[in-house]
Amino acid sequence: MPTKLFFELNEDKQRNIISVGISEFATYGYTNSSTNRIVKSSGISKGSLFKYFSTKEELYFFILDTVTADFIESLEKKTIAISPELFQRIIEYSALEFSWYIQNPEKAKLLIGAFTRSDTEIYQKTIERYSIKEFDVYDNLVKDIDLSNFRWDKQKTIDILKWFLKGFNDSFLVSTQIDNYSFEHIQNEYVKSLTEYLEILKMGLLK
Repeated sequence: MPTKLFFELNEDKQRNIISVGISEFATYGYTNSSTNRIVKSSGISKGSLFKYFSTKEELYFFILDTVTADFIESLEKKTIAISPELFQRIIEYSALEFSWYIQNPEKAKLLIGAFTRSDTEIYQKTIERYSIKEFDVYDNLVKDIDLSNFRWDKQKTIDILKWFLKGFNDSFLVSTQIDNYSFEHIQNEYVKSLTEYLEILKMGLLK
């Protein structure tokens, strides 16, 4: 967490530091990011930055927390309006995710990089920090859904879907780690592939 001094800054200065941090970590990842570039772009001294955040890692996780919270809050607001039918709900939710990525490309690049660069030291800390929150998202997606027409009991069905979605998303997001990709380009491919796999799951899960 930032020190008290950070929150004593006016909101414009706070937002500027956060915005610069998002851009830096999205572009370079954690390992290759530079606090020198951050302070230069923010218009503050390096001494000031480390009065607000004791380490680069603390700054990184504050930025990541901020972006993750924005992502989850945005989707939760829109999830209310999507289909109550489970499989269609998953597809529509995925479309909402991509819509957010398209509208927030730098934030999306930061999130995807944080959860797919498994060869970095910071990756394990990131996974440990957010793994529970990730499954909370899946739980919220399927809660209050009528599963009476499913072959197995509710918890087993939910577990299967959570494991599938996590594995599918992790695998697919790795494929975005190429130069010059665009979320618009891969959105249709993602939804098409997801729909095909869900059709297979339907055969095994529905009565």
